[in-house]
Amino acid sequence: MSNFAKKEMRKDIDIPVVEGISVAVVKELNEEKTAEVYNVYILNQKSEPIDDVLVSSRGYGQNKSTGEKITSSTLRHYIGTVKKKSFAKIEPIIEEVFGINNEYWVSFYVGSKIFDKKFIFLPETIVDENMVIVPLIEKTGVLI
Repeated sequence: MSNFAKKEMRKDIDIPVVEGISVAVVKELNEEKTAEVYNVYILNQKSEPIDDVLVSSRGYGQNKSTGEKITSSTLRHYIGTVKKKSFAKIEPIIEEVFGINNEYWVSFYVGSKIFDKKFIFLPETIVDENMVIVPLIEKTGVLI
């Protein structure tokens, strides 16, 4: 197949742009209110619900001191529907993995159209200096 034919085929594919969807790592108190913990959330800032939300998460990178390659397990989370202007918890996250890439691949439907986007927290970005008040949740966290 010629390069021209491949380009022609690609221009016919509608790849929808994901807007109004974010992922945040939020610092909050545990259920007993005795210690700070971090949880990962998906935020739907759209004026419509998103359905059949599926999130795949994984960590990867290198140990700074040894150069050893680090890879975590891949976890998959079915969230279901996230209502308009709402949020849902994806998973807890531990501080020990803040030094590697933490990737969240989010897929969902709006009506009959499927969307997906990859969100990556780069190493050492989940720090107090990068924390903001996360919209909708109204707690401190790092938002991408």
